[in-house]
Amino acid sequence: MGSGIWSTDVYASAAHHRKATGASAFAHTDSGATTTHPDLSPYKITRESRDSAEHPNSLAISVLFDVTGSMGHVPRTLQTKLPDLLGLLLRKGYAEDPQIMFGAIGDATCDRAPLQVGQFESDNRMDEQLGRILLEGGGGGQKTESYELAMYFMARHTTIDCYEKRGRRGYLFIIGDELPYPRVSRKMAHTLIGDPIERDIKVADMVAELTRKYDVYYILPAGTSYAGDREVLSVWRGLLGQNVLELDDLDAVCETIALTVGLGEDAIDLAQGLDDLAGLGSDAGASVSKALARLDRGTLVVSEPLDGLDGLGGLGG
Repeated sequence: MGSGIWSTDVYASAAHHRKATGASAFAHTDSGATTTHPDLSPYKITRESRDSAEHPNSLAISVLFDVTGSMGHVPRTLQTKLPDLLGLLLRKGYAEDPQIMFGAIGDATCDRAPLQVGQFESDNRMDEQLGRILLEGGGGGQKTESYELAMYFMARHTTIDCYEKRGRRGYLFIIGDELPYPRVSRKMAHTLIGDPIERDIKVADMVAELTRKYDVYYILPAGTSYAGDREVLSVWRGLLGQNVLELDDLDAVCETIALTVGLGEDAIDLAQGLDDLAGLGSDAGASVSKALARLDRGTLVVSEPLDGLDGLGGLGG
């Protein structure tokens, strides 16, 4: 996937049509659906971000958000801010050929849609992918969700040319407010993704595998159930270090993602990015600056492509 060009005019036209007809941007959820849309099922599939004549330097950017409990409003906010995200990435030159995949995370122990994964898209189909996400709003009532299962999928069921051809990692943003389970469950990997792995995988081992392919960030927004929670922050910082971002304004998620990519691609420094936000009339600068202040972004770390990466399905922890 990943063909086509994003058009803000097409986005605005679709939004106008929805408003005029009373249609929802999240039609799958708001039509009363209770299961994962077939296009977003993670079972026995691989998502691809590929180069093409149209997009010769593809850059894979994945945004996965917890849709349980107090996090359920995150995708609705993202949907309204898509033009801001794409405007910064494209018009400001933060990334030459970004291909964006959206997905959602729940709890594999109790939710009906514990993992939903869209396609990598370059055009307005990414808006359609968002609209197919089931905003289940469940969760297990504890401080854990199945982030580790999402990380497993991203590590073993995505194929991205930026990494495989050029040794440049893609970007993965996980937006949540809870803890991962301590292990990728062998049973859940088989039931939900279709992989017969030999044993459970420790979450730290899963992160080590994932970060060969992706520069991974965990964003914890204000206004959620566990915003500022010391245990949540400590565990995620143990896994991802400085790439755990506390964001004091949920409305600034898209701008935070865009500037993080711009910094990672050496397209801007933080001051330039904040100037770009001001130039676009965004009031997110203070929140973004605070969230990204601790990032030590020099040249993007480049890892070597692994031979046979897609064949690691039997790796245990």
